[in-house]
Amino acid sequence: MNGPEIHVEVAPELTVFVPPGRRTGATPLTTDGVSTLGHVVESLGVPLTEVGALVVDGHEVPVSHVPTAGESVTVRPVTRPQLVPGAPLRFLLDVHLGTLARRLRLLGVDTAYESTDIGDPALAAQSAAQQRVMLSRDRGLLRRRELWAGAYVYSTQPEEQLRDVLSRFAPELRPWSRCTACNGLLKAATKEEVADRLEGGTERSYDVFAQCRDCGRAYWKGAHHEQLETIVREALRMRTG
Repeated sequence: MNGPEIHVEVAPELTVFVPPGRRTGATPLTTDGVSTLGHVVESLGVPLTEVGALVVDGHEVPVSHVPTAGESVTVRPVTRPQLVPGAPLRFLLDVHLGTLARRLRLLGVDTAYESTDIGDPALAAQSAAQQRVMLSRDRGLLRRRELWAGAYVYSTQPEEQLRDVLSRFAPELRPWSRCTACNGLLKAATKEEVADRLEGGTERSYDVFAQCRDCGRAYWKGAHHEQLETIVREALRMRTG
């Protein structure tokens, strides 16, 4: 770029996206004089899905603002909990976030998940068509203009990922109401209704069952139930705490 020089300061929460030299205080940046501020911020590596406000010389401006020489820009993170207007809050996760998808479904959060890599264009189109918030660690995917909404998943650890998503979006939690395999809603089922999906020991040991309305998968309080209950209790404690 060879144009007006501005100074850009990125909030500490967003410095993970920028080069080390831009992680402390305001640093000079030469622009081309025609690109929008949104484009300039993205060129630094910060997805606009992570930007809550762009402040120029103390005044908030839209991403379409074209910076001029001498302006001081502050890039702020999204405010939490983040409001997503226009549709019931629901999510779409890419192929790398399968564990997070299952945990969100365990909590009753409407979560679509692609277990195969269908490509960024298809994911962005699905986000738009179904009005789902795209969750991903792929910054390129989050920069696609056709996305309805999106958010970067900062951690690689499922426990931290879940806490971050719950903190950021504060979705309504309805534990044990969705199928962790397909996202369908669960309904109560008798032992007779799910008998063909049970092994002998399970059929003899349990009497309370649920069944997915969509895929028919059967659920009961099996060997991993306490581990799953721990995830649910922690999530509910976050909500009330």
